[in-house]
Amino acid sequence: MLVRTKGINFASLTPLLVTVLVLLSFTKVKCQPDPITSDHIQFIDYPDFSAANSTWGDIGYNPVHDAVYVGVTNHTDKIGFYEYAVSKAEMKLKGFIDEMAHLRNFQWQGKIHTKITFDPAGNVYFGTDGGESREEYLMNHPRGYGGGFLMKWDPVAQQMTNLGMPMRYESIKDIDVDPESGKIYAVSYPQAHFLVYDPQTNHLEDLGRMGSAHVPRIIFTDQWGNCYYVDWRQRLVKYEKSSGKLIFAKNSLPAFAGTPGGVIITGITAYAKKRDSNTIYLVTYGAKMLAFHTQENGIGEIEDLGAAFDLKDTPLWKPYVPNLNLGHNGKLYYIIGGHGNYVKKDVSVLIELDPATKLKRSVLEFPTSELSEATGSDVVDKEGNLYFAGRKLMLKDDNTPASLPSIDDKVSVPFLIKFNPEKTVN
Repeated sequence: MLVRTKGINFASLTPLLVTVLVLLSFTKVKCQPDPITSDHIQFIDYPDFSAANSTWGDIGYNPVHDAVYVGVTNHTDKIGFYEYAVSKAEMKLKGFIDEMAHLRNFQWQGKIHTKITFDPAGNVYFGTDGGESREEYLMNHPRGYGGGFLMKWDPVAQQMTNLGMPMRYESIKDIDVDPESGKIYAVSYPQAHFLVYDPQTNHLEDLGRMGSAHVPRIIFTDQWGNCYYVDWRQRLVKYEKSSGKLIFAKNSLPAFAGTPGGVIITGITAYAKKRDSNTIYLVTYGAKMLAFHTQENGIGEIEDLGAAFDLKDTPLWKPYVPNLNLGHNGKLYYIIGGHGNYVKKDVSVLIELDPATKLKRSVLEFPTSELSEATGSDVVDKEGNLYFAGRKLMLKDDNTPASLPSIDDKVSVPFLIKFNPEKTVN
């Protein structure tokens, strides 16, 4: 019997060539990207905190206890500390920071801005932040804002420990932990001091100011426990723990031509680590996607992966991406939107980027009334679920989105985002 497929006469071909053609056809079909639908993503509410307004970078996954932790705030003076048990798919309010840490009224904290990170034993660490206008101006101190604290949560003992205030009148914008030594790295706000604190010896080292006009929000560590930040020129700065000294990159991180100086100095907005590798993926405030190939000594190479989103009529540096995750499939996922910077009017866009090919695609879109901004870096559980700290804008009476979160009105609603690009989530 003569069989024809797309003009090919298989009867005239050898059996080996037929097999090759069939395999090539199958491979072509399989190369088409699998569809990602709303079944792949879930929004999870935070219970027992009706005044909750927002979340920031304050999210992390604890592999020891298989739990995601999030700090949720009213953006004034109340912070709920939440635990999402992955195996149970259960969200619980563990308590409020002021009560758990026995803070007095003058020690009020507006939010957690740092990531939530962990040591090898599964203890949880974060820093606190003023979070609103009472902390902004030095002339208001000491009655305005006393300063941020480093905190430790023991999930086994269910105990919060206040590790102290690194600097008076300074918030803590981000932290990380060296898993080997247990030392805590931190950056302060508004003066951008880089700090190294050893909780075992209670020794604090201030390595000086890294910036002035703006405080970049993200620090991160490599597989050797070295810590990275950026200075006012957007050069990578490495705390090399073997020497206890700072090393500065020769050149600034890549940026698009025409990127404003105020954007250049704002630094890295999110990162994601490639497991069992020395590669850390970064996104800058100027919407550059980068692959940073770290090395134990010195500063490694930076690979430019291009734009976070290929805009036609808007500058490429414009998109705002304060989140980044790496799926088990090797692809990067991030949500563009927030602080008034959207690639589509009043729409947040979930992007997939393959760092191997540099190809990207938009996989899901949400109006700002469903998702206005998402934060979080490198929050991935053992099953390959990716997590973001999200929030949506409340609608006004005329059905238009409210403004950014403020201390005067509850204009946004926070929730946890659980996303898996390869399977449905529940």
